[in-house]
Amino acid sequence: MTAYLNALGVICALGRSKQEVARNLFAGDCSGMRSEAGWVPERSLPVAAVRGELAPIPAELANQSSRNNQLLQEAALQIRDDIDQAIRTYGRDRIGVILGTSTSGIDEASRGLAHYIREHQFPADYDYQQQELGAPANFLADWLQLSGPAYVISTACTSSARALMSAQRLLDLGLCDAVLCGGVDTLCKLTLNGFSALEAVSEQRCNPFSVNRNGINIGEAAVLFLMTKVAGDKQSLALLGSGASSDAHHISAPEPTGRGALQAMRKALSRANLQPEQIGYLNLHGTATQHNDAMESLAVSALFPAGVPCSSTKPMTGHTLGAAGALEAAFCWLSLSADNQHHALPPHVWDGQPDPELPALNWVTPTDRLASIAPRYLMSNSFAFGGNNVSLIIGDAP
Repeated sequence: MTAYLNALGVICALGRSKQEVARNLFAGDCSGMRSEAGWVPERSLPVAAVRGELAPIPAELANQSSRNNQLLQEAALQIRDDIDQAIRTYGRDRIGVILGTSTSGIDEASRGLAHYIREHQFPADYDYQQQELGAPANFLADWLQLSGPAYVISTACTSSARALMSAQRLLDLGLCDAVLCGGVDTLCKLTLNGFSALEAVSEQRCNPFSVNRNGINIGEAAVLFLMTKVAGDKQSLALLGSGASSDAHHISAPEPTGRGALQAMRKALSRANLQPEQIGYLNLHGTATQHNDAMESLAVSALFPAGVPCSSTKPMTGHTLGAAGALEAAFCWLSLSADNQHHALPPHVWDGQPDPELPALNWVTPTDRLASIAPRYLMSNSFAFGGNNVSLIIGDAP
């Protein structure tokens, strides 16, 4: 069954609307990546934060107040009219909420614990459910008064890509008529200090696939798709294929040959009934760590021996962790959107110095364009700790 992606709400360091995000994405704008002190002791690190005030959580849901839920609410507000129309069409019990996250309300929990250590009691506004991994789905369902399936997937950096896969499964099984799916993650000290302890964080803007790459930057984002069984009025874009694998090579390092990544991409192509040469663009996981970029280069060059236009967008957004899979699927959606009248693609932002140890890839430049003749098919990769791999294919619906 075709899973139509009828509406998209997105907020990240590139902007706070589809139009702003698309404009800055296609321009290769990295101005949202700024160096900040205070996240990791005695270090200033580039982070990709969402700037400005966020809408407050409604007073009746104050016990679910967290920055994560505020970001998610901002994405939902962008498509509130589409959500309300889905409620009128299908009913509140036929709409699911499937999200990915890795932080949930951990930042609020950390500040609550720090207050407890100082004052021997938690802050008055602290509630344990803020830090539950399921909190984003619970909040969205409560705020919109939805009673369909609602849950969160937390598989590190593939979380929200898997949320899209699970949303499609709910439609296929007939358990839902529409699903709000995507992901959300926010900057927090726990995450930044954890990756810093792994010596995986760069002190400069990340430099994916360069010989000079030396680690990731962290960002934050919220992405929300409305997925249904029915084509949209304006344009029909869909999740056409998805593939997942688990190579279980190491708790944090990827399988070095790219075997699991290659398996996920091949599964996605098989489910979409496509051949590699039909893919018009590939959004790489591209974290700018030594091992991830090496592995992904091997997998991509093996699957696409003739080459495929590709880029990593993480120098512009940072690695948004649990939100990354949905965010980069959103970049494919924006590339295919009728609003992208110039058929632009996200450029690969780096220092232009390839690693001679890696297979050469076909990097997207600011002047490259996506073919304008439908059907068009774009792929997005997400890879996570534990050898957890997901590949999605977004394209013009049949």
